[in-house]
Amino acid sequence: MLDNLPVSTDTLLVLGVYGALAVTYLLVIPAAILLYLKTKWTTMGSVERFLVYGLVFAFFPGMLLLSPILNFRPQPRSLNS
Repeated sequence: MLDNLPVSTDTLLVLGVYGALAVTYLLVIPAAILLYLKTKWTTMGSVERFLVYGLVFAFFPGMLLLSPILNFRPQPRSLNS
């Protein structure tokens, strides 16, 4: 089945590894960082916040890709009190 392809199996393997790394760098890790920030926003210490913001800087392209999709703003409050 793979013998009559115009590219070698090594090339397909390398492309698959690069694709997996790209998906991990652009989608998986930034989503995990955003979820972690959402859950720990008010309880983080200064060192932990510094380290997490360093990760945000390192994975900034993925953050830009996910920012239109994920919205973690607080829900509006009702004014009927």
